[in-house]
Amino acid sequence: QVQFVESGGGLVQPGGSLRLSCAASGFTFSSYIMNWYRQAPGKERELVATIIPAGSSTKYADSVKGRFTISRDNAKRTVYLQMNSLKPEDTAVYYCNARIDSRHYWGQGTQVTVSS
Repeated sequence: QVQFVESGGGLVQPGGSLRLSCAASGFTFSSYIMNWYRQAPGKERELVATIIPAGSSTKYADSVKGRFTISRDNAKRTVYLQMNSLKPEDTAVYYCNARIDSRHYWGQGTQVTVSS
């Protein structure tokens, strides 16, 4: 079964940093695009970052461009999201995601709260 286990969330002050990790299992990790999404209360889930299987190309939402970096380690079957210069509007539950055989799979999510 496809599984994602996110970690690294927490409470951080504006301007701070966090690194999220997503450990994947149950599929051929190195063959799939991986994504990070986030969802804040009252808002739609939004795509934050995406990375191709080889890790050589990435894309970011405009709201996080220049502050967040997605990366992956295929040997460890793990995708990361380095989050720098955090803002209160980054507060959300962050989810690891992949589309496998036309179905979206999600982790449980990890809470990121940016507040002073």
